Amino acid sequence: MKRHIKKVAVLGSGVMGSRIACHFANIGLKVILLDIVPRELNAKEEAKGLTLEDKVVRNRIVNDALQFALKSNPSPIYSKSFIDRIQTGNFNDDLEQIADCDWIIEVVIERLDIKKQVFENVEKYRKRGTLITTNTSGIPINQLIEGRSEDFVKHFCGTHFFNPPRYLRLFEIIPSVKTDPKIIEFLLEYGEKYLGKKSVLCKDTPAFIANRIGVFSIQALLHLVNEMDMKVEEVDSLTGPVMGRPKSATFRTADVVGLDTMVHVANGVRENCPNDEERDTFIIPDYLQKMVENGWLGSKSKQGFYKKIKDEDGKSQILSLDLKSLEYKAQEKFRYTTVGDARKEDNLEERMEILFAGKDKAGEFYRKIFSGLFKYISYRIPEITDDLYKVDDALKAGFGYELGPFETWDAIGVARAVETMESLDMKPADWVYKMLEQGNESFFKVENGKRSYFNVERNSYEIIPGQEKTINLNFLIDKIIWKNNDASIKDLGDGIINVEFHSKMNTIGGGTLSALNRGMDLAENEYDGMIVSNLGQNFSAGANVGMIFMLAVEQEPDEIDFAVKAFQNTTSRMRYSSCPTVVATHNLCLGGGCELSMHADKVIAHAETYMGLVEFGVGVIPGGGGTKEFVLRLSDEMDEGDIRTNALRNRFLTIGQAKVSTSAQEAFELGYLRRGVDEVIVNRERQLAYAKKSILTMLEKGYVPPAPRENITVLGKEGLGIVYVGANSMKSGNYITEHEQMLSEKLGYVLCGGGLSERTKVSEKYLLDLERRTFVELAMTRKSMERMQSIIKTGKVLRN
Repeated sequence: MKRHIKKVAVLGSGVMGSRIACHFANIGLKVILLDIVPRELNAKEEAKGLTLEDKVVRNRIVNDALQFALKSNPSPIYSKSFIDRIQTGNFNDDLEQIADCDWIIEVVIERLDIKKQVFENVEKYRKRGTLITTNTSGIPINQLIEGRSEDFVKHFCGTHFFNPPRYLRLFEIIPSVKTDPKIIEFLLEYGEKYLGKKSVLCKDTPAFIANRIGVFSIQALLHLVNEMDMKVEEVDSLTGPVMGRPKSATFRTADVVGLDTMVHVANGVRENCPNDEERDTFIIPDYLQKMVENGWLGSKSKQGFYKKIKDEDGKSQILSLDLKSLEYKAQEKFRYTTVGDARKEDNLEERMEILFAGKDKAGEFYRKIFSGLFKYISYRIPEITDDLYKVDDALKAGFGYELGPFETWDAIGVARAVETMESLDMKPADWVYKMLEQGNESFFKVENGKRSYFNVERNSYEIIPGQEKTINLNFLIDKIIWKNNDASIKDLGDGIINVEFHSKMNTIGGGTLSALNRGMDLAENEYDGMIVSNLGQNFSAGANVGMIFMLAVEQEPDEIDFAVKAFQNTTSRMRYSSCPTVVATHNLCLGGGCELSMHADKVIAHAETYMGLVEFGVGVIPGGGGTKEFVLRLSDEMDEGDIRTNALRNRFLTIGQAKVSTSAQEAFELGYLRRGVDEVIVNRERQLAYAKKSILTMLEKGYVPPAPRENITVLGKEGLGIVYVGANSMKSGNYITEHEQMLSEKLGYVLCGGGLSERTKVSEKYLLDLERRTFVELAMTRKSMERMQSIIKTGKVLRN
């Protein structure tokens, strides 16, 4: 029987439960979120004369938790309109509603007795065949099924989400000895396809995979801090992006996770893993134990390893904790030659070699940290998993590592690292030596676009399963058909090519425009379709502001005009190419990146796409066709007789306030994506394969390119009056500066089609020319140049 998930019950509305509920709502499901009934009234309820029998009181805990989650930043929900998909209630009055749910997820407190009590009550209402899972992060799954019915245990397992569930991709699945294998198969695919997760099958071992390795890594570092006499901020400067880890690095991450949570997991591993060769590493350092006793738990208590204060001038300042005195102090700056050299290298794998070989204190630190980690993961095979690639999958998806531990070991060189490990008395497990003795020099290798891993049990390489549903550009090195310094073009097969940006932050400049035009040349003459996608942290941060600033400073308006026209020609060519074009966006897609996307036949946007026309921040308007495109879409959306000025105001404010979507779903609401044309996919790894399939579908249906538009309705002076009055009012109220008033009026002038006396139909070329002239005019002003300079130097918008 084919299983469908339409409705989900989440039992427990705490930090995890409420956010898990939001993520199921994100993908379109109905959700019931339940929690306990309060035992007593709070002050507000007493003041209102309420009793414990009033529904608003009985649902207070669940409703407060959900509202707290919805107000958190970043938001757990794609769009505010999705909140209506979540229904709240309590265990006493509403548990019977789980009877029509297809999946019940328990997320109550981490106590075995309480969880077992919840499951006993669930059995009273749960229908046979319904999935029932627990989000426990450490309680053995087999202990949770004691006393449960045969049908319950058959459909029961662990499904461990990581916080925040919307953003962290790891989805650990932990079967019990009695779980039906078909249930595990279903959840592995469901997690990938519908929840957008990296599903990782784990053994029922303490802390499973990610927390077992991740918490060991943090604990080892906590002890090394004492050994090497290092500061909190010093360690975080070494363990963040420079080594492919999140900006929050180590101690800031610990603050976010919660020091009590970290201590709980560490103690659990130490208590439940008596044979772990690194068991003493999980002993809590004295300073951390004291912090927990003091209630310094991190973000939740507003102080941990860091504490935010306001100085005498009212400015915020973040202090760091001195681990010896346990007093907060101003942060120090640390600079190391090793780190400086590493930052010059963009390739993360090559950067790892530099870090490991460093001759200063930082180099010593990296060798000890990496060596300890490599030893530990080697001994966890096959204890926590038989397949070493799952360790990397778990750490990348759950802890935000750009390279997994085994990938990092490969980057440094397995044999080379082993020599260092031996010198530090950190020898790896025997199977690593056997692998090397047989001439196998790495844990992973790529052949014919597929990635294989070293299977320890079979002593041979095997293809990692699931790749038939994905296309990974990193594995297509031999498929490059053209490249320059900023981009490359790869053959994806079946007549489809991909243009991949490599510029800094994937900004769009001469090199990327050359690649896009070369790609369209190839697609139109030798292939059948073109995709624009990449594996960078962001799709594109926009056009190259530095180039425009340089030309403006040198007073070269003709050169700016030439550059903008080249960009306009490229986006227009994307729109009217004789072959289909698709753009696959992810994370930041700003300015020129957004404009490029808006001109493709279709956008396949990853759910976490933050899209926006942000040119106002640098003192100009969108000049690559973005302003024109908003006018065109406004014209198409309006029916005869509609009040166009309201719609014009919305489009104006989207650009004028540089609104950036907080998700791909919100990009539809802001007008950057087109309903019925563009699509959203939640699984990043499957995005490119789906984009390719979309082009093949267009070709199969018989692709015909659109014709240049000559019938775009603009409002002329009818709209300009609204713009000018609004801008003047904002300036009079001191909401905007004089320069921003001028920027607003110039934007409105373009959006309304210029100073036309009445509503008029104009062409795309007319609007592009108007847009470009206005862009050049604004770029040449002193205050706009000041804005560009601020963005280039500080990354911050100047309100001048």
